Amino acid sequence: MSESSQRRIVIGDVHGHYEGLMILLEAIAPASDDQVYFLGDLIDRGPHSSHVVNFVKRNNYACLLGNHEQMLINILTNESIPKPAMQAWLYSGGQATIASYQQAPIPDEHLDWFRTLPTYIDLGDIWLTHAGVHPSIPLAEQTAEQFCWIRDEFHSIQQPYFRDKLIIIGHTITFTLPGVTPGKLAQGQGWLDIDTGAYHPRSGWLTGLDITNNRIYQVNVFNKCLRTLPLKEGVMNVEPSQVSDRRHKRA
Repeated sequence: MSESSQRRIVIGDVHGHYEGLMILLEAIAPASDDQVYFLGDLIDRGPHSSHVVNFVKRNNYACLLGNHEQMLINILTNESIPKPAMQAWLYSGGQATIASYQQAPIPDEHLDWFRTLPTYIDLGDIWLTHAGVHPSIPLAEQTAEQFCWIRDEFHSIQQPYFRDKLIIIGHTITFTLPGVTPGKLAQGQGWLDIDTGAYHPRSGWLTGLDITNNRIYQVNVFNKCLRTLPLKEGVMNVEPSQVSDRRHKRA
């Protein structure tokens, strides 16, 4: 069976790994009429955040607000930001982002662009957001706090949040979820996580998903290894009870 001529392609958390992103997109080879979406967290941790932002912005690709973009906005536009918050951002990869701009101030055009990024994109049968949704709060009442930051409350939901939409997320590295091995996608009740931890030494895999043809594209940013496989071969199920148990132990 031939692949669909027009594809919807979703890219997981890039975290400044520009070279890996270029290899990944060369393999995916999006056509001019393909729709490409980034799940946020373009920046921090990796060495070339400024290059990634320039590329996504210049090509007018759809991109979501990630928690790392939100942190950057809060830090650089709030003169009264507490020192611990600044240190937390720098520790979470912000120093690498600053360095990628060659010690120059991050340009206003990038900051202005970050402010325009949506917290979710509704594609009808697919719903994209960076981190997830709070299962017990109506959608209209949720904010960037939920869409950009939520973890276990969302991953442990017992039934899909939407009856007719699959939620695709990044934010949480898949191998940190119970029973998921590095490089695999994670699937729960009505959601699919494609953040395979590009920056993390235990993984290195940056993932692109052709949701039209259920095909995974991955590049390892450390050794430049490239692989493609059907979605069903690259995804592992996450049991909500295991996530819930872990959340209760942490409380």
